[in-house]
Amino acid sequence: MLIDTHAHVNFDFFKKDADEVIRRALNEKVWMINVGTKYKTSKRALALANKYEKGVYAAVGLHPIHLFETRADGEDYSFNTRAEVFNYDIYEKLAKFEKVAAIGEIGLDYYHIDKNIDVNLIKETQKKAFYEQLLMARRLDLPVIIHCRQAHDDMFNCLKSFRKEYADLIPKNRPWGVMHCFSGNEDLAWKYFGLGLIVSFTGLITFSRQWDDLIRRLPKDKFMLETDCPFMTPEPFRGQRNEPLYVKYVAKRIAEIKNLSIERVAEVTTKNAKELFRI
Repeated sequence: MLIDTHAHVNFDFFKKDADEVIRRALNEKVWMINVGTKYKTSKRALALANKYEKGVYAAVGLHPIHLFETRADGEDYSFNTRAEVFNYDIYEKLAKFEKVAAIGEIGLDYYHIDKNIDVNLIKETQKKAFYEQLLMARRLDLPVIIHCRQAHDDMFNCLKSFRKEYADLIPKNRPWGVMHCFSGNEDLAWKYFGLGLIVSFTGLITFSRQWDDLIRRLPKDKFMLETDCPFMTPEPFRGQRNEPLYVKYVAKRIAEIKNLSIERVAEVTTKNAKELFRI
């Protein structure tokens, strides 16, 4: 079996066929965690998880780009965001449901900053919301799913500071979070490992060789698989809508890079996901 540790079947991209997409994955022994980015999508992730006895879980959290109203454009997305203020109480209420496996996705995103708004204000607001959600996660003993785009220096400093301040809440013998869709280099990966985190990879690695050397040298207990669907569609489906079932192409590419069987990659990444999310 495989686990897609970061999916967004809770997004409007799947409004007409979410259950069909989920069943297609479950029929092929692919489990998933649908990840919220604001209150609405967090609630929808939980609603989807509650429809299935096993194999479908939720993460709830407020993504940094949803803290301000802005325009988000990328290779495979284009949308407007509405400003949402992080409300600890309502997210904590959601997070206490049994099918919630993590707090996420949370973090820092300096790529989508609206230049018409004070940049320092945006950065400080993101850091504050991130810190509050990290604390909520640790108080609830839930792992975190972390988003970081063009903000790794501040991200590392935030995590280092948080880990020092709340050392009594950080697990000593297991990871407490994942850097999702990891975009850094090998040195940065090891810095995050030193903080007790692991990394995950998307279909991006099927058409970019940027992370081949890192993946080749990664210890087996430090990485997981994800699709980030509907985005980051792997080859051979690039240009189409991504879905959890396609996580097998991420596994296939890692197997090629590390010179392992797909079965072995499935075994170690599933073990890592089950241990981190306790599912």
